[in-house]
Amino acid sequence: MSPTRETYPVDLAGLRRELPLFEVAPGVRIAILNILGDTELVQRCAAELARRLEGRSFDLLVTAEAKSIPLAHALSVVTGKGYVVLRKAYKPYMGDSVQAETHSITTGASQTLYLDEKDRALVAGKRVVLLDDVISTGSTLQGMRMVIDKAGATIGAEAAICTEGERAKWQNIVALAHLPVFTE
Repeated sequence: MSPTRETYPVDLAGLRRELPLFEVAPGVRIAILNILGDTELVQRCAAELARRLEGRSFDLLVTAEAKSIPLAHALSVVTGKGYVVLRKAYKPYMGDSVQAETHSITTGASQTLYLDEKDRALVAGKRVVLLDDVISTGSTLQGMRMVIDKAGATIGAEAAICTEGERAKWQNIVALAHLPVFTE
């Protein structure tokens, strides 16, 4: 039997979810949004993000592996724009990739983002929307920016279901909600 976990309620695109709180550092807890398998939430968030991105010029969506992949797919369907996934592990079939290193708050470790050779050709010269499920410290977003810059693309917008932490840092992010960081 699992222990009862404290949650944080959030309304996203007209749906209410109770996000479990997890300690990510001593005395620091965050509300975890895990969209994997929540098709209703992914579809609704994609539709609302598409509405909020109207009027912004872009050719392609770019996201980092893994939890935001369903969101990228759903937003691709709604907008009619393709999407590219930056991978977190290099495989030989990825060829001449572009890469950048980041530090993730959820894993607590450094990670490298890779844009494979096939997707480099799709991204080069394009205007992209960088997309994530939650932007917290901004390290993954910064890694995505570095990869996109190296690949010769420009950023048309940055979007997420939620931002987290210092609200003032994320004023330019197209987001559906903001989550606090809980400190003791």
